[in-house]
Amino acid sequence: MKQGIHPTFYTDTKVTCASCGTTWTTSSTKQEIRVETCSNCHPFFTGEQGRIVDIEGQVDRFYKKLQVRQTYVDEKKNRAESKVSPKRAIADLELSARPVAALDKAGIKEVGQFLAKLGEGEQSVLSIEGFGRKSLIDLKKKLRALGYDVPEPAETPAG
Repeated sequence: MKQGIHPTFYTDTKVTCASCGTTWTTSSTKQEIRVETCSNCHPFFTGEQGRIVDIEGQVDRFYKKLQVRQTYVDEKKNRAESKVSPKRAIADLELSARPVAALDKAGIKEVGQFLAKLGEGEQSVLSIEGFGRKSLIDLKKKLRALGYDVPEPAETPAG
């Protein structure tokens, strides 16, 4: 065995528990050891399984992460619901200025109002001054892309 490379081995090392103050002796390479919990006070050994040993706020950090995740899920759900809300403004749909102004002039400012007017038939929407077929097609495409249920045009009987 080489000389001078091995640590000093103490046969009378004093171990002290910081929670309950219990002390005992053992053998170690350290002369004194301090532990946070021991077999006298740890819930596993005492049978108090319901008690949580919270070292350095681990439980609090876990609950904080859980709350952040729940907040994120709630915000995501609210954004998805507001995306297909009938109260959404027509101006928010990023259409060109002319159809937005024509619908605004006709008193249609929200998606729900437009869908109600479209439910009466395409001709009722096309009768709005300044709102033509191209604007109708673009607006219907945009609404479908956002997830709205756009009513299909009624079939005209061939005569």
